[in-house]
Amino acid sequence: MGENVFKGVEIVGTSKQSFSHAIEVAVERARQTLRDLSWFVVAEQRGGLQQGRLEYQVTLRVYFKLEDGQSPNDVGQ
Repeated sequence: MGENVFKGVEIVGTSKQSFSHAIEVAVERARQTLRDLSWFVVAEQRGGLQQGRLEYQVTLRVYFKLEDGQSPNDVGQ
């Protein structure tokens, strides 16, 4: 893998369809802001009721590679 440094941030995705769709929603949104996403970890799954309908919620930690010269404190806060 070489000498790389990665940073992780926690995000929450929601969906009215399924847990896996909530993951897709969260990762797709993270891709719009963060470059070089490398992997994610599902930290928690839970459900809610919104106006009597099921809502699937997934907390993820997404990890991305820091660019050369980039401090871990510069991004994702």
